Amino acid sequence: MTKELQTKEKLPPGDFGIWIIVYVELITFGLLFVGYAFARRLDVALFNESQLLLDTRFGFVNTLILVTSSYFVVKALESIKIKAKKEASALASKWLLFAMGLGLVFIVNKIIEFSQKSAQGIDLSTNTFFMFYILLTAFHFLHMILGVVILFNVRQNTKRGAYSYENYLGMQTGAIYWHLIDLLWIVLFAVIYIIR
Repeated sequence: MTKELQTKEKLPPGDFGIWIIVYVELITFGLLFVGYAFARRLDVALFNESQLLLDTRFGFVNTLILVTSSYFVVKALESIKIKAKKEASALASKWLLFAMGLGLVFIVNKIIEFSQKSAQGIDLSTNTFFMFYILLTAFHFLHMILGVVILFNVRQNTKRGAYSYENYLGMQTGAIYWHLIDLLWIVLFAVIYIIR
């Protein structure tokens, strides 16, 4: 193993820029979660009553969807490390397609959930709980759309043979972003839908 390769393995995976994005996103969502916790402390009864109006099935199904799609992204990354380039690209491309498909299912589920809340007359001005619910879930929703676009681009590059056993940095970077979206949703699901 060359010295250069050993140095690369010691660094965090993916492109350095993605880690800046990860830290900024974690700080941003972290501050929103702190704001939510502070507001909840001021009116626990309102938050508990409002949470009962949420359909936890949507949140639970979307959690399963994201965890499964993250598994598919991991499988894509494992596949590209196969030394036979053509076989690796085809297999990785298939796993990425599955992950993107689940990402789209998540988006559709979220649109249905947003539509139901809107039909019930719930919006940002309904109360403090729903202000945070809409802000946090809509912000995450935008990240999901970007994540699907990123996976689409990674898949296009995979189909063109841009990644190989020796060079999969771009795919790894896309995977890190997708796992960030997954992690944020798991925390969001617990905080908004479950914890009372």
